[in-house]
Amino acid sequence: MASKPPKGDPVQDAPQVAQPRHAAAGLPAIGHSLRMAQQQMGVRRTALTLLRVNQKDGFDCPGCAWPEPAERHTAEFCENGAKAVAEEATLRRVTPDFFAAHPVADLARRSGYWLGQQGRLTHPMYLAEGAERYEPVSWEQAFDIVAEELGALGSADEAVFYTSGRTSNEAAFLYQLFAREFGTNNLPDCSNMCHESSGSALTETLGVGKGSVSLEDLYEADLIIVAGQNPGTNHPRMLSALEKAKAGGAQIITVNPLPEAGMERFKNPQTPKGLTKGAPLTDLFLQIRLGGDQALFRLLNKLIIETDGAVDEAFVAAYTQGYDAFVAAARAADWDETLAATGLTRAAIEQALGMVLASRRTVVCWAMGLTQHKHAVPTIREVVNFLLLRGNVGRPGAGVCPVRGHSNVQGDRTMGIVERPTPALLAALEREFGFTPPREHGYDVVNAIRALRDGHAKVFFAMGGNFVSASPDTEVTEAAMRRARLTVHVSTKLNRSHTVTGARALILPTLGRTERDLQGSGEQFITVEDSMGMVHASRGRLDPAGAHLLSEPAIVCRLARRVLGPESATPWEEFEKDYGTIRDRIARVVPGFEDFNTKVANPGGFALPHAPRDERRFPTATGKALFTAAPVTFPKLPEGRLLLQTLRSHDQYNTTVYGLDDRYRGIRGGRRVVLVHPDDAAGLDLADGSYVDLVSEWEDGVERRAPGFRVVHYPTARGCAAAYYPETNVLVPLDATADTSNTPASKSVVVRLEQPAGG
Repeated sequence: MASKPPKGDPVQDAPQVAQPRHAAAGLPAIGHSLRMAQQQMGVRRTALTLLRVNQKDGFDCPGCAWPEPAERHTAEFCENGAKAVAEEATLRRVTPDFFAAHPVADLARRSGYWLGQQGRLTHPMYLAEGAERYEPVSWEQAFDIVAEELGALGSADEAVFYTSGRTSNEAAFLYQLFAREFGTNNLPDCSNMCHESSGSALTETLGVGKGSVSLEDLYEADLIIVAGQNPGTNHPRMLSALEKAKAGGAQIITVNPLPEAGMERFKNPQTPKGLTKGAPLTDLFLQIRLGGDQALFRLLNKLIIETDGAVDEAFVAAYTQGYDAFVAAARAADWDETLAATGLTRAAIEQALGMVLASRRTVVCWAMGLTQHKHAVPTIREVVNFLLLRGNVGRPGAGVCPVRGHSNVQGDRTMGIVERPTPALLAALEREFGFTPPREHGYDVVNAIRALRDGHAKVFFAMGGNFVSASPDTEVTEAAMRRARLTVHVSTKLNRSHTVTGARALILPTLGRTERDLQGSGEQFITVEDSMGMVHASRGRLDPAGAHLLSEPAIVCRLARRVLGPESATPWEEFEKDYGTIRDRIARVVPGFEDFNTKVANPGGFALPHAPRDERRFPTATGKALFTAAPVTFPKLPEGRLLLQTLRSHDQYNTTVYGLDDRYRGIRGGRRVVLVHPDDAAGLDLADGSYVDLVSEWEDGVERRAPGFRVVHYPTARGCAAAYYPETNVLVPLDATADTSNTPASKSVVVRLEQPAGG
């Protein structure tokens, strides 16, 4: 029997608040996972489905991109992975009758949480120009509508093809192939909003825009620095890897403005000890002020240089360039400026230095806390400097570890989902498929919104994701989307983006990771690449949520045949019937995928080559790893203001909200909270439980306001505050982006907390 979605849209601005927790996972995580899974799937379906997650003969979790160990547990998933699977494998359905009962105006008033809880989409749906409701259409009609609007464009560059990180390698390759054969490089993706800064910094300094470590490197490390990341909520399976590293003798430094329960103590639900006492993870907590990471690593680099014998001079001489200019900049690092930038004590930094100097093998992990600042790229370059100084790249147990979010966000980029393609990729596509791809750079996410806003783009097509909720400057983004002639979303479930439409709109329902994919040649599988460059197969086992669903590869192939017509020499029909033929072409186009079908038949998958890691070869412009020497910058805080970071709750994955609790932080039943240090709150005369509007202040002088947030006294870094996105995306201007990467600067927003009149 199908489970029933909640009837009312629950209040989200009246949370209950308790003390934050100091340990993560354990029995509560098991109970919470099973309870949410059974609500969505029922008991039997829960058991059958969860035991397939991340297994060698099962399906890849649709949540995060953390890799699987060689030896897998029977329950190789985390609490948030169970939530992601439950939402996809739910028995709830969104049918044409639902849309008949809910005009778009009604849906637009609903929360993202309510929309997501309604269940799986079952039919292609069309919103005609001037219509109030979506109505069902056939797939042929849907493709005709897209073809009509694309055909009416004055240029192929008036179309934007966005991609979410859950798209498989096969679908991503076909999608970029279609867009380029159509004539545009407008291929923005969710990387533009998260790890673009990592890719920019690593490509420049090491020659490869990916991490250089494997799980085995974490296990062999002497020291692991986790900076600007909350694994307990965002990548929970990482905690078990950190626990294993600790058991092997590693020490862990956590650098973060917020204390996070998972990094304090991990109760591994797969071990007897984890169900009771658990294991402490962090040896040193550096509670850094938002945006102070570059200053911290610069000072550590100065202190390393000034310590006799600390620099790996042989490595520096043989493999790097730019050392002298970097040393000159590092020697100028100032203690007082660093303490002001970081909010740390001298004793804490000296303790960290001692741990660094005692380590022969160091890994630095990071996520959005480093990538979403104006100075994000120089910050990550400084991390690279830190590792190069002691030869910690291309050595077992050492290296760079940007921890990616969505399960195939890294694979999408590898497959060519990029608005600035390399000449080598375009040349390979031209050789293989016989057409001339466009050479002009396309739009990233921010520039795509600008193009829609300014009328330079007229069709927006999204392969997955929730673009409206994920993007910054909410009012600007929504107005831009409404200027489009056509918006199209390939989706498994309802989300906010379906309610913010162009003149015409389509929702195209697709298979999920959990579902069986039958095509003309039989049952298919897809592949994904994890955060550490391992590629493996994923096979769904459940019956599809509806008879009218198409897989993402099938959608792209049928769309391409309809839009490009018989003039296209690409065998789209063959690709739809047999995904192995797609992998054969990937093998001839994308380096590292040679003999793809054979290698992916290995149950554990295969590792992509990584020149710095494998050979200590650095494919940069100079052929060597580069030291850099950017000026140290950090956010300046006006009197009476706070620095706000956006973050996820524990019942959330990216813009998908599974529930209204954040139990590790002590928040239940609501999301509109702002976490403020008690001393800062006292200075601003803000009692715990009072309500404020968050008002961001930027150089453009435009007031951006997020109203009605409950103040929660919380042990965050002084001068800093935190609140959940997407509710706070409205505070981040479209033009407030990281230098070089153009990633929205969502982690250092200057805000004032304004009490309502009489409040």
